Amino acid sequence: MSLDNLRTLYQQVILEHYKKPKHRGKTDPVDRRQRGHNPSCGDTIDLTVRLNEANDVIEDVKFEGEGCAIAMASADLMADAMRGKTLPEALEMVQQFQNMMKGEAEFPRELRKLNVMQGVAQFPVRIKCATLTWHTLKAALEQTAAVEFVSNEESD
Repeated sequence: MSLDNLRTLYQQVILEHYKKPKHRGKTDPVDRRQRGHNPSCGDTIDLTVRLNEANDVIEDVKFEGEGCAIAMASADLMADAMRGKTLPEALEMVQQFQNMMKGEAEFPRELRKLNVMQGVAQFPVRIKCATLTWHTLKAALEQTAAVEFVSNEESD
């Protein structure tokens, strides 16, 4: 597949997740909640997480908010990928995504859908759009209970 065809495919996947997100809404119940904000462009995300009874596996992730196609597609892709992950696995994936945005890594075959976001790394100004939801998830998972509307304005 040529580079142009690959780029077109990635753009199509991002637009599909932006236009028809599968994970928009709020989890029921809400075990963790975190709000993220990117002050440089105005993207906002309100992320909710439902954990299993032992509070060590993510059962569901949902999001609400407003932002560009990259931010919203990244949120939808992330929410899908996190289902069934333990908290340490999820935090490792956050780090792996951040490394991918620096051009240092990519996801393995079973998570290759997340690799569509790799192209964002070519546009440094858009990296914060792609990583907003991942920073927000990290902050939510590091909390010990549901926390509402804590700003997540600081990012790398």
